[in-house]
Amino acid sequence: MTLTVHNLSFAHDGQPTLEGIDAAFMAGKLSVILGPNGAGKSTLLACLAGLLRPDTGSVQLDDADVGGLPAAARARAIGLLPQGAETHWAIASEALVALGRIPHMRGAGPSTEDRHAIATAMTATATESIARRPVTQLSGGERARVLLARVLAGEPQWILADEPLANLDPGFQLDILGLLRRQAKDGKGVIAVLHDLHHAVRFADHILLLHQGKLFAQGSVDEVVTVGNLAKVYGIDANLFKDDEGKTQLLIKGKIST
Repeated sequence: MTLTVHNLSFAHDGQPTLEGIDAAFMAGKLSVILGPNGAGKSTLLACLAGLLRPDTGSVQLDDADVGGLPAAARARAIGLLPQGAETHWAIASEALVALGRIPHMRGAGPSTEDRHAIATAMTATATESIARRPVTQLSGGERARVLLARVLAGEPQWILADEPLANLDPGFQLDILGLLRRQAKDGKGVIAVLHDLHHAVRFADHILLLHQGKLFAQGSVDEVVTVGNLAKVYGIDANLFKDDEGKTQLLIKGKIST
């Protein structure tokens, strides 16, 4: 199961945002999209989710064009956690998670299968204990887990998350990344837009590095996150080293003076 991008370009108000992107994402992997502000990360994710239609090129889920899929079929295949997802109405957490089942529902209410999927999603995100609490009364970390549970309740083949760690404390960031990592290990395709290079190095199986709307590099952590690439794309001076477990770690020493 693959999600592939072929020669994708997209422009906002006539200004190129993405140019000639070719990439392939595999199920069972946690892929991370990196790049400075304005590099086109969120735009690429929206194209992958079928929310934006490329000006040229295509996004394909296996052999099907994502943009040509019926909305309900696309929602069953691809679950999106948007950037800055918020809730402004005081519904119970479980009711919010249940909204993720809408693409599957038949009839007036949730089926046994729907209820099982909702319960499984809340178990996976450790939100069962807050099922009856209004989402407006949750902490940032609790709310982030409930919003992710809503995506998981839809049982999508692919999970796309745009800045899922924004405004979360470090502990909650690790919780969310751990959840996404487990989903990938269970065979789902997971693609996340991240800003934190340390988290990307620690958790990613596959990285896309964007720069000025173009694909600068893609591949494994060691192939993409190099001292040279970080200097060229981010303008930072960094050290990369292996820890006691043989995993790559990153130390950012500062900005490169110009």
